[in-house]
Amino acid sequence: MNNRLQEVDQIEILSLMDNYTDVILGGTKVVRRANLACNGEIFRDTLIGEHGLSLLVTVREGGRKHTILFDTGYSAVGVPHNMEHLGVNPGDIEAIVLSHGHMDHLGSLDVLLEKMRRPVPVLVHPDAFVSPRYLTRKDGGRDRFPAMLNRGNIEKKGGRIRETAAPTLICEDMILVSGEVERTTAFERGMPHAVLERNGTLEKDPIRDDQALFLLLKGKGLVVIGGCSHAGIVNTVLYGKKLTGASDVHAVLGGFHLAGPLFEPIIGETIDALKAMEPKVVVPMHCTGWNAIRRFSDAFPSTFVLNSVGSTYTLSSTAAA
Repeated sequence: MNNRLQEVDQIEILSLMDNYTDVILGGTKVVRRANLACNGEIFRDTLIGEHGLSLLVTVREGGRKHTILFDTGYSAVGVPHNMEHLGVNPGDIEAIVLSHGHMDHLGSLDVLLEKMRRPVPVLVHPDAFVSPRYLTRKDGGRDRFPAMLNRGNIEKKGGRIRETAAPTLICEDMILVSGEVERTTAFERGMPHAVLERNGTLEKDPIRDDQALFLLLKGKGLVVIGGCSHAGIVNTVLYGKKLTGASDVHAVLGGFHLAGPLFEPIIGETIDALKAMEPKVVVPMHCTGWNAIRRFSDAFPSTFVLNSVGSTYTLSSTAAA
């Protein structure tokens, strides 16, 4: 199955929100960092980091170009502030894709829809609207996730909801939204402490709304962009290969959800599985966690890139690597 996903000449990914910000990081042939100064003057203001994710994804093929937003961060102020600081025009965004229904990916959705001032497709899995959802505690208590998504409110703000669990092609078939990710690995088991309430009954929350973006870079292979990768980043890459028919994995970026005591035990297996795929660019973000990011840096010495808010990744079919 290839879902008719079209190969593209170039993929550009701008990190509008992540947990980490650093204004003096150096760039590489793959990544350009945000400017410290403009016209000889260092900025008085700065980019904001928060426990959230938002990525502006632009694809180019021939003379065609498309731009979408993948997630909107945690707060209502962070992503809009960073967009203004970086000179990003919300009006250039053709669609918003939501990776899942957790608050750290939805925070600026309403604000951004208002700024766009026109109908904008919002692609989302049906389970992203499920509420209430909880994280269970060791003492038997539960912490409730804030209910961030409301169909009526999205439509009132100008969003045009495209709600499906199936893979969906957008942007003239240049981007494939994964839909619900198949789970095949033995070690990626989701969030064991997550539960949801459905029809008054508590049940385990498999976070089936978790979804990613798949793209094909001409002559290079599959590019995978994850949100939190609650389905498992290895499962996500494997599913991308299955859907697209790609044999080579060129880049893996996004949140890998390996932070904390419940997930750090599978860091090694995750790294081993990804190393076997030989990606040329590896950019763990957001919920990957410091320990995992450090180990990815060691395991992928020539392909790892440390992300920071304001970083722009340019993946080109004509680049040497």
